[in-house]
Amino acid sequence: MFDKGLLTLTDIKITMRGLVGLYILQAFLIVGQAVSLGLVITHLWNGKPLKEQFIYIIGFIISFAGREGLQWWSNRWLDDYARVEAKKLRKTLLEKVFILGPELVQKQGTGHMVTLTLDGISEVEDYIQLTLSKMISMMIVPIVVLAMAFYLDWVSGVILFFIYPLIVLFMIILGYAAKAKADKQFVSFQRLSNHFIDSLRGIDTLKYFGLSKRYANSIYKTSERFRKTTMSVLRVAILSTFALDFFTTLSIAVVAVFLGLRLINGEITLFPALTVLILSPEYFLPIRAFANDYHATLNGKNSFHSIQEIINSAEVKESKLELHQWQPTDSLKLDNIEFAYDDNAEPVKFNTEFTGYQKVGIIGMSGAGKTTLINLLSGFLPLKNGKFEIQGKETTDLNEDAWRNQIIYIPQSPYIFDNTLRYNIAFYTPDASDEEIIEAIKAVGLEDLLEELPDKLDTLIGNGQRTLSGGQAQRIALARAFLDKQRKVLIFDEPTAHLDIETELELKERMLPLMKDRLVIFATHRLHWMKDMDKIVVLKDGKIAEEGQYDELLAHQAYFYELLNRAKGGEKNV
Repeated sequence: MFDKGLLTLTDIKITMRGLVGLYILQAFLIVGQAVSLGLVITHLWNGKPLKEQFIYIIGFIISFAGREGLQWWSNRWLDDYARVEAKKLRKTLLEKVFILGPELVQKQGTGHMVTLTLDGISEVEDYIQLTLSKMISMMIVPIVVLAMAFYLDWVSGVILFFIYPLIVLFMIILGYAAKAKADKQFVSFQRLSNHFIDSLRGIDTLKYFGLSKRYANSIYKTSERFRKTTMSVLRVAILSTFALDFFTTLSIAVVAVFLGLRLINGEITLFPALTVLILSPEYFLPIRAFANDYHATLNGKNSFHSIQEIINSAEVKESKLELHQWQPTDSLKLDNIEFAYDDNAEPVKFNTEFTGYQKVGIIGMSGAGKTTLINLLSGFLPLKNGKFEIQGKETTDLNEDAWRNQIIYIPQSPYIFDNTLRYNIAFYTPDASDEEIIEAIKAVGLEDLLEELPDKLDTLIGNGQRTLSGGQAQRIALARAFLDKQRKVLIFDEPTAHLDIETELELKERMLPLMKDRLVIFATHRLHWMKDMDKIVVLKDGKIAEEGQYDELLAHQAYFYELLNRAKGGEKNV
């Protein structure tokens, strides 16, 4: 139940020492509560008047109130501590996600990362709170209670002492079974969340190809498997809780029977027998509370472990290069760079150079490595081997602030923030004036959209607000690029892949002027763009098959020539 990673939390040792002190005090109050109650009942049984028991009744009330007060205080303290630490974990996790970028999300899955960041952090908060309270309580309270039991009646103390390890052993056996079930459930939930998110993101494509019902059935089957694993976990949890309650109750009954027989035989007096009997449930209470919450914390432990793995994973190296704004004389060399998403996969290998204000087209069949190359150039992925040389300076990756501040990245599906049109267009240039934003809108052909919006630039768009077509989203991304006059490097990752050819050709007229006096790296499978490129890099099976100008590649009649013929033949995967 206790993950060693908890020891890395801020001020965890101070918190644990404070809780130890509180639970020691609470244990003595439990003993005081039992002793005062035992004295009151014993004296009344012996015929003493009630008014003489006032001091013991007050002692019981003080012990009871003090115990409940300390419990409330410790719970509130732990709630505050767990909430603060969970907030820090979420911040650290998000920072790690931004550092590692798409590589991490692709490895973990979008659905899992979203679930881990939202629900997973809440589960970790409960895990921290419950683990610290139950673990420390179980370590402190039974020892103090057992010591008092030995003091009052050593026979009962021996019985309690030998019963406790048997219950712990039984709990461990069931705990391992519950852990195996919970681990399986966590994996099923991860698979379900990833499957659901991926299907939801591709629902338009699935509907278009008539596959939505098939994927709905797939999601149903996956959710059914998750439901069955959840019920399996619950069965083990309920069984183990019932069994533990049964054995602890039986143990208390055994103590009561021995005490009763010895009372009848006159081997023990009423006060120690009664006090031990009152203390016996308190002796088993911490382990029962621990067992009851054990199953509730398993998901929290799994989430915490996953978060710790992500946080402790290797970071992309940041060498803090000092770069100036891209100029016509600058160059970016790819010196035998290699990358692989999996250690067992064949790495992609690139060796080329981009110079000055050059329009570079990246083409190839699906899976040839276009997106991988774009992600490497954008600083999203670390190299396996090789190096970059940018502006005469060497680096093993482009995860550099100085490089990011020079590039404008436009993916297949630009992200539209849940904010105003003004905010979305001025994303790179938040200080842009309304006149400049409107000029950018006109440059990319968004005048009709602006006229339709009720609040013009202040109209909310994005998720849950006004929806946009794919062409409108791409135009907003282009308006961002038009508005930013400082960034001189444009990186496109198949920006027109989801557009019809008419919309694409219309956008092309708007995009080509934006490419002037900039280094443009344009990955696409639409070959009509290549006539407008200064240089073409042709990829095949993760390597550069050939590169050069359009006419040169046609004259060679090699792989580029083959791709052109396939495109003319109507193949859609080029």
